[in-house]
Amino acid sequence: MGKLDGKVAIITGAAQGMGEAHVRRFVSEGAKVVATDLNEERGKALAEELGENVWFVKHDVTKLDEWKTLVGDIEAKWGPVNVLVNNAGILGPIANVVDIDPEAYLKVIEVNQHSQVWGMKTVIPSMIKAGGGNIVNISSTAGMLVVAGAPSIAYVGSKYASRGMTKEVAVTYGPQNIRVNSIHPGFIKTPMMALATDADGGGIADAVPLRRMAEPDEVSSLALFLASDDSSYISGMEHVIDGALTALGAS
Repeated sequence: MGKLDGKVAIITGAAQGMGEAHVRRFVSEGAKVVATDLNEERGKALAEELGENVWFVKHDVTKLDEWKTLVGDIEAKWGPVNVLVNNAGILGPIANVVDIDPEAYLKVIEVNQHSQVWGMKTVIPSMIKAGGGNIVNISSTAGMLVVAGAPSIAYVGSKYASRGMTKEVAVTYGPQNIRVNSIHPGFIKTPMMALATDADGGGIADAVPLRRMAEPDEVSSLALFLASDDSSYISGMEHVIDGALTALGAS
């Protein structure tokens, strides 16, 4: 028996990296997964590989109208949504507040922050129909503390926003049996971390007390826990998965 048997889950940014790993793990635990991404080629290939319990939808997470259409289509096909993993995200330019281009800043905020708002806004009514649900917002260790050389004002700002929004929605919709948690990954072996000096992370991994980067599936284990009944009394919290990286600094 799977931990997500009978559940309908949406996972955004699902065509590669952590999103792809989440899809694979959730399907293996019995969920019907709607995998969304703009990368249609990789998304369709993933759905074809995993079979009838994965439905790929090309989806721009920054568009509220597309979210509304998505949830309506899911309810018509599989019923109310039980789980949402707001995984889609971008790094954006490495720039401080003085130097950042306004359009580049807004793009990061739209993808990393606004998309999570639109996802929660449209999915929560469906979850209420189902009698409750679980939302997992993927943030970052950049949403826990700021260190010298942080990626950018936009990225850090969006990840702190994810953390705060998680708490607000968890408090507001807890009475409707909706749990909301955020995950804060450190250095994970994904396309976004392609700047690593070698396959094992090189100098990046040397900064981590465990002396390695994480595999995407290690984050999926945490996402599965938070999406399942195993975490039935956990809500409104941030969950760091970083090999003790943030333990080196102050929050």
